[in-house]
Amino acid sequence: MTSLVRHITIDCSDAYTLAGFWAQVLGSPVSDDDRPGDPEALVASAGADLLFIQVPEKKSVKNRVHIDLQPQDRTRDEEVERVLALGASLVDDRRRPDGTGWVVLADPEGNEFCVERSKAERTE
Repeated sequence: MTSLVRHITIDCSDAYTLAGFWAQVLGSPVSDDDRPGDPEALVASAGADLLFIQVPEKKSVKNRVHIDLQPQDRTRDEEVERVLALGASLVDDRRRPDGTGWVVLADPEGNEFCVERSKAERTE
């Protein structure tokens, strides 16, 4: 028997608040079992479950592992604008003139993630 990935775990300063940001990004709710101030919070989504764990130290270096988002019902550029409006910040714009590439963003606690082209944009 092999193993399965159960959660992608993200260390953070405020588990419930950061879970709320990612719940909006993914269109999935924060678990009904979680409350503000809890040391952990879960967002279960169709792609992968994200588990947020409160830790005392702040993020200090670039992530060695990060999340790549692929929009389902909008373009990459529309998704970037939507997620920026939710509170993300731009880290690096890797979009190319031919329409390929991605955008590196950071969540409100500085964890980097990428927004790639949608499946529809990849088949055009």
